[in-house]
Amino acid sequence: MIDDSLIGFSSGIVSLDELRKLPVYPSEERFLKGPVPIIECVEEIPCNPCQTVCNRKAIRVGEPITNLPVLVDSEACSGCGQCVVVCPGLAIFIVDKTFSDTLATIMLPFEFLPLPSKGEAIIGINRAGKWICRGYVQEVQNRKSFDRTSVVTIAVPKEHADEVRFFRIAP
Repeated sequence: MIDDSLIGFSSGIVSLDELRKLPVYPSEERFLKGPVPIIECVEEIPCNPCQTVCNRKAIRVGEPITNLPVLVDSEACSGCGQCVVVCPGLAIFIVDKTFSDTLATIMLPFEFLPLPSKGEAIIGINRAGKWICRGYVQEVQNRKSFDRTSVVTIAVPKEHADEVRFFRIAP
């Protein structure tokens, strides 16, 4: 088990508290309006596919290309997931805390085989690999235009939507 006090930028695992301090993290008020991208990119490397693919211009990297991506217009986001697919660091997620009264959905990149199936039971996992909660696969998108990165949407209890960032099929 990982000691939570060791989690941080220097360990390679970003904590939720650290992410919430970044200017790109959405407010709780914004979460209540529908799907919103969560950009967990903390490396200043030359990269801007999220900006390029967003036809609503909700994400900007700007100049220099090593800037961290910024969600400049969270209201413009439609939750299409194109930014999730093109991010080479697999660092963008779409979270929808309005999915139901008790559940939120998390749209995330998935590059493994076999693909999960809609309705399949899962265990939500946090950034450090710790099991957090149970949920299920809400949707699986595997379009040819996604270039071998599938997008899986999972449903988890709302109170865990900020922590869950991956999953495994439930035993």
